[in-house]
Amino acid sequence: MRELDQLLERWLDHGYAASSERERGVFLELLDSEDDRLWRWFLGYEAPPDAELAALVQRIRELPV
Repeated sequence: MRELDQLLERWLDHGYAASSERERGVFLELLDSEDDRLWRWFLGYEAPPDAELAALVQRIRELPV
């Protein structure tokens, strides 16, 4: 999905460089998720099953457009 690509690209542009090694690992876990699941997480219809994933999704959602 192009919309997901844009969200994840924003994270790469604005958050990845300043993130910890652990958070980068969580980002890789996020990339392993199915698009439909990611979409539900980012739209707030579902919460990720893991607290670290949920925190990263929230950080990405809060990035400026």
